[in-house]
Amino acid sequence: MHRPSPDRISRFAQIVGSIVPDATSAAVILMLVVAGAALAFGSTAGAIADAYYRGLWMLLPFTMQMTLILVLSAVVSATPFFRRLVVTLARKPRTLTQVIVFSVLLDAAASYFYWGLGLALGPLIAIHFAAAAEEKGIAVDFPFLLATVAAANSVWQFGLSSSAPLLMATPGHFLEKTVGIMDLRSTIWSAPAILMVVTFPIALIVVARILMPRQSLPLSRFPEAHALARAEDAPAAIGDGAATAGFAGWIERSPLVIAVLIAALLSWLYHHFVTRGHSLDLNAMNTMLLALALVLHRSSAAFSQAIRGAVTVCWPVLVLYHLYGGVAGLLQFTSVGERLAGAFAAWSTPLTFTFLTAAASSIVAIFIPSSGGQWVVQGFVTTRAAAEVGTTAQHGLLAMSVGDHVGNLLSPFWPVLLAGIARVDFRTFFGYGVVFALLWFVLGVTIFTFVR
Repeated sequence: MHRPSPDRISRFAQIVGSIVPDATSAAVILMLVVAGAALAFGSTAGAIADAYYRGLWMLLPFTMQMTLILVLSAVVSATPFFRRLVVTLARKPRTLTQVIVFSVLLDAAASYFYWGLGLALGPLIAIHFAAAAEEKGIAVDFPFLLATVAAANSVWQFGLSSSAPLLMATPGHFLEKTVGIMDLRSTIWSAPAILMVVTFPIALIVVARILMPRQSLPLSRFPEAHALARAEDAPAAIGDGAATAGFAGWIERSPLVIAVLIAALLSWLYHHFVTRGHSLDLNAMNTMLLALALVLHRSSAAFSQAIRGAVTVCWPVLVLYHLYGGVAGLLQFTSVGERLAGAFAAWSTPLTFTFLTAAASSIVAIFIPSSGGQWVVQGFVTTRAAAEVGTTAQHGLLAMSVGDHVGNLLSPFWPVLLAGIARVDFRTFFGYGVVFALLWFVLGVTIFTFVR
């Protein structure tokens, strides 16, 4: 089988990286494009400014929810427990196929339960599995394995922390007056979504086994990444720093304080699920992740130290969601959204709706590297188009999710973040994402078109 050369993939990655702007610049470009379209469709400058103002700050709660997802995921993945788990499992494989199977399934499982956890653990999984394989004389190409594990993270799109479905299941979301509250049984727990979660890791394992480069680049060729495999502590762990003395120090290091807080969080979860009968949503997922982080760190001092290091990963969402909200306001509160929805519906049929929605979402996702942020921008148009075609808003959301992760695999935004954790140049593995993006797209469009 012909395999693309690493040199060609590297050149492709450099070209794409030089073309695609950063997320902030992309949001500004989108704002100008939509504002220009609104002017062309007859909206006045005052109406455009008002629509932008109405959208700019409508995502304050969602911004904090997504910030907590990123920060708490980094805090949890930094614990010795998860590092020991990865190291232990990395020693199990005896063949190249087993290395791929174990690493893919481990990251897919973590990603299904929480996307941020799978994202943060992915580079560590690739590093430790590559290190253990090299010790046993198993030829593993580390950049390819890193790209493969990153692709396994895709299942989060239909997992328990899927941003857009959880947002739509949360009372008060921005489209509630249009489509109401979406029960998770109609989105991430629907038959096609579950089928996608099961079949994609299997397909990924098969494709990765076939395409693994014969002339492999072992982990030892990447000194900084190799050093992480030999580190005593998890790479993201934070030092203890100067301990507080006296009674205050005892309180900060006492597990009793954490126990009280965990009990309070568990009581909130009981009230949410049992007393009030609510379903899983963003607030519930963040509460569970916070409780898990507290359990694993066991004291307020250790938890605070981890938080101080983890907040550095939340920078993409602190401002970006407000910029996306402004674009969403332009779409919703001018005629642009209605016109786009009408045009999209005119092109679509029940048979082509999934393909066209996923294709459009793939392009948008390159500029908006966030599922929740993309749904904020694209959700109004997608739901209106779905209604025009005669399908459900849930179908539109799931089709958008397919395209969203195609964009995530093709955009440098997330690979650069992964490369920072793994301490390698993202161009060493970025090109492989194109193959996995194509696999995800074809499988997703097929399933969501023909399975109900």
